[in-house]
Amino acid sequence: MLSAAGSGEATLPQPRSLVIVRHGRTVANARGLLLGRADPPLDEVGEAQAAALAAAVASGRFGSVAAVVSSPLVRAQQTAGHVAAKLGLEVQTDERLIEIDYGEFEGTPVTDVPAATWRQWQEDLHFRPPEGESLAELGRRVRECCEDWSVREPAGGAVVLVSHVSPIKAAVAWALGVDEAISWRAHLDTASITRVLMRGDRPVLSLYNDTSHVDTTRVT
Repeated sequence: MLSAAGSGEATLPQPRSLVIVRHGRTVANARGLLLGRADPPLDEVGEAQAAALAAAVASGRFGSVAAVVSSPLVRAQQTAGHVAAKLGLEVQTDERLIEIDYGEFEGTPVTDVPAATWRQWQEDLHFRPPEGESLAELGRRVRECCEDWSVREPAGGAVVLVSHVSPIKAAVAWALGVDEAISWRAHLDTASITRVLMRGDRPVLSLYNDTSHVDTTRVT
């Protein structure tokens, strides 16, 4: 519904949206390790990224923010803390935003994962590494999370979700109406911003992997 602004011009109400951000860098990220449920803190670069990310979210570019919700892992909580402090909000925690469980491959250099394992992972959404989690399982919890938070602000406004590379790609799959296989064809940087607008009950991807707020020359 249109409302009259002070200037006499009609303004549209702010759409509901999810502003989905990846945590800042950790030492494990810099070393190219598979980082799932391990819980390292942000490194120096990651702290700077989180501060820049917070300033971007608080700039008004994404409208008014009603809530900041984070994965329980330290790297996400620290990033969310920067954002929440800028906005004068408290960090809420949602376990469904946690990174995928890599099982026995946790902490393994990406280049050391056997080629046969990569093929299984890429060809079968239900492939689960020993003691780990499948992309299909990840997708179910992330889609449920996104659907829940997308209706928390029925009058419009943004909810910031602070998460990790695999859950964010699963959220993008939800927004596009495709399965999690898209994860293998999408790159996502640390401290990046992805935005999903809600058009009624339909999610629409409006921004992906935006890093214009960070100094990418410092990131390895």
